[in-house]
Amino acid sequence: MQKTPMTASGLQRLEDELRHLKSSERPAVIRAIAEAREHGDLSENAEYHAARERQSFIEGRVLELEEIVSTAEVIDPSKFSGDQVKFGAHVTLIDEETEKEVRYQIVGVYEADIKQGLLSISSPLAKSLIGKSLGDTVSVPAPGGDRSYEITSVVYA
Repeated sequence: MQKTPMTASGLQRLEDELRHLKSSERPAVIRAIAEAREHGDLSENAEYHAARERQSFIEGRVLELEEIVSTAEVIDPSKFSGDQVKFGAHVTLIDEETEKEVRYQIVGVYEADIKQGLLSISSPLAKSLIGKSLGDTVSVPAPGGDRSYEITSVVYA
């Protein structure tokens, strides 16, 4: 079984979601199905069908989360140091074309959220950053043409 790299906080978020689904969402949907059944004819009972659909989604997500959690390998980025980009690094970049500064933490696939600054290790940008050092320039293929970024900060926290 292949392990999936993940930060401790990313794993905690997934475990919290799994716990919430099992302790709150699952019982609530079971109650909703029971209430909808009491309304009679199930063939034309929209509440029943909606509740069953929700139950299917919840069960699917529970299975998915259990698989992810069971294969997670927590990597503690605070044990790393230096100027080289590795998993878990907080990297500050300057877009060489626009001079815009961006900051990302390189994280596992299942915890990535670009709006939160969490960049998936499998993304083209992260792949180009891994192994590079402070001051290096990386070129990343993008739909509008290659983008170049200079690494201005590498921090492990």
